[in-house]
Amino acid sequence: MAGKSRRFALLTILAAIATGAAAQKNEIVGGVGRSLIPDQSIRTGPIPLTNNVVSFRSGTLWELDYARHLARRGSVALDAEMPLVRNPDQELQSGNGAVPKAYSSLFLTPAARVRFFAENALQLWVSGGGGLGHWTISNTLVSGGINPGPKTKNGAVAQGAAGLDLRPWKRFGFRAGVRDFYSGELPLNVNTGKSHQHNLLVTGGLIFIF
Repeated sequence: MAGKSRRFALLTILAAIATGAAAQKNEIVGGVGRSLIPDQSIRTGPIPLTNNVVSFRSGTLWELDYARHLARRGSVALDAEMPLVRNPDQELQSGNGAVPKAYSSLFLTPAARVRFFAENALQLWVSGGGGLGHWTISNTLVSGGINPGPKTKNGAVAQGAAGLDLRPWKRFGFRAGVRDFYSGELPLNVNTGKSHQHNLLVTGGLIFIF
């Protein structure tokens, strides 16, 4: 009887482990990165002797991404994800003193993600979706004066991303990725001739699977 009891207990434990492994359909990724936003030329208005562009310096950003595993067929997996990205201080530089000194941004864009080689520890993925962006513009201009323009902006954002996951363990892994939040133009107080802009963000982080 004792032997049967031990075998039954072992089978129960193994079944619980298998059920727990099968239930690992969620993941949270926390990451940090840098912004890579293309410069914009100023089209009209007073022309400074140098630096007639709006330059976007590399800002430090934070990413929190929740995903739910939906389906898998062979080596391809489909997930729903909710990336939240915060850039608290995007510094601007320009020879035109009317440009704001900096701004902060926040993006929330539900998306569908496809992972390739889902059975391997090393996986490639692409993501596409859309959502909202919020920007808070600095009260100060690059010239040191008071910004007379709008201080906030809200708008729709399209999101596209690609990346690489390293998942050597069942519950933990590492991620490197690039996201582009394609938004409307920002209130920069100058005419750049742009109606939209690419907000490119490069991040790396840790994956927690549960």
